[in-house]
Amino acid sequence: MKNARRALLGRSLKPVRIACVNYAEETIGGRMMSRLTAALQKCYDKHFLPVWGYPVDLYVTEKPKPTDWQLVYFDDASHKNMLGRHELTHRGQPISKIFVKALGDEPVSVAASHELFEMVLDPMANLWADKNPNTQYAYEVCDAVEEDFFRVDGFEMSNFVYPSWFEPFKHPRGTRFDHKGTLKEPFSMTEGGYVIKKVNGRKVIKAFGSPEKRRRFNAEDRRGHRSEFRDPQGKHHPGRRATQKLG
Repeated sequence: MKNARRALLGRSLKPVRIACVNYAEETIGGRMMSRLTAALQKCYDKHFLPVWGYPVDLYVTEKPKPTDWQLVYFDDASHKNMLGRHELTHRGQPISKIFVKALGDEPVSVAASHELFEMVLDPMANLWADKNPNTQYAYEVCDAVEEDFFRVDGFEMSNFVYPSWFEPFKHPRGTRFDHKGTLKEPFSMTEGGYVIKKVNGRKVIKAFGSPEKRRRFNAEDRRGHRSEFRDPQGKHHPGRRATQKLG
């Protein structure tokens, strides 16, 4: 806990309250939403918090408070409430979105934990880590290992990288670069992962762990995903503008 408190010197020591809102009525029932949220909280506290050090308090609601961050479930990106929800709520707070129908065979818990972890570490999706003077990697903690998971209370949760993954220098033998211990060096990825890179300070590109991953990724409906906000040419890119007052 001391390490967690030390990492929080730049933020309030109080947990960030994150409202979990369910607009995916066709696919997620009320009981399932409660169980999923409880499992996400347990996963976060037991696995993510000791590594990254930012406590959060998840709760299910239909009416988030103005100061709350949001984790919102939609059936798909065409939902009416998507119109006013981009990277910030209309009250100026961070938001992450899960599009349940677009997940295919991926469990909703994997997608939800992925979005939760990445929102906490980079709420505005605008941080980059330098690998060298010409190449920066997006500060996304799940993309490089996004098809790997571990279980918490019967729910599959996304693997995530450790701070060492963003450090380009040589590390001691035995250093962990991700929670499952799969990766062996900074800025690497699994066959089911991908990374977003910025080259020469301008061009944003995606690199994939395998040709199969590239094909799966390109077949996805990426509208509204946080990764698209990093790329000026991204799909469904609204720009840095105030959102409509919905929700």
